[in-house]
Amino acid sequence: MLGDSLSAAHNLPSEAGWVALLDDRLGEHLQPAPEVINASISGETSAGGLARLPDLLQTHKPALVAIELGGNDGLRGLPPAHLRDNLDAMIALSREAGAKVLLIGIDIPPNYGRAYRERFAAVYRDLAAKWQVPLLPFLLEGVALAPGLMQADGIHPTADAQPRLLDNVWTVLEPMLAQ
Repeated sequence: MLGDSLSAAHNLPSEAGWVALLDDRLGEHLQPAPEVINASISGETSAGGLARLPDLLQTHKPALVAIELGGNDGLRGLPPAHLRDNLDAMIALSREAGAKVLLIGIDIPPNYGRAYRERFAAVYRDLAAKWQVPLLPFLLEGVALAPGLMQADGIHPTADAQPRLLDNVWTVLEPMLAQ
């Protein structure tokens, strides 16, 4: 799992985060259970993820790489073209290493403007189509606007939201695991 604070369980015990819950769920469904490596870092951008990915691929030799990055790029107002280039390179590197790829998208707040948000969201759709990789369009679906499921900062999900995040990811991940 290569992600940012949304996958690093920001302000929560790591065992309460959706990635740790994924580890538990995989143990219930697959034997032997695959090892889940959470290489997510709060504040990570797509450029930071791209810089770290080659070493992660070399060290862990994953069968599957889930990429959940872009939220910090968007919050910083970085050009969607940079996000596209970085995610494209991460997918290519992961594939070259023999890993399947799951792309996990994020949306950004409406105050960034409709045109920027549309270009931002298109990055995920376009790359999923280009590479024929599964896409979860919005990790925070059913969470972002739900009362009590976001921390006071309005950006990070609460502990109560983590099972929902896992369920969102599971809808796309489970069919990949069945292959």
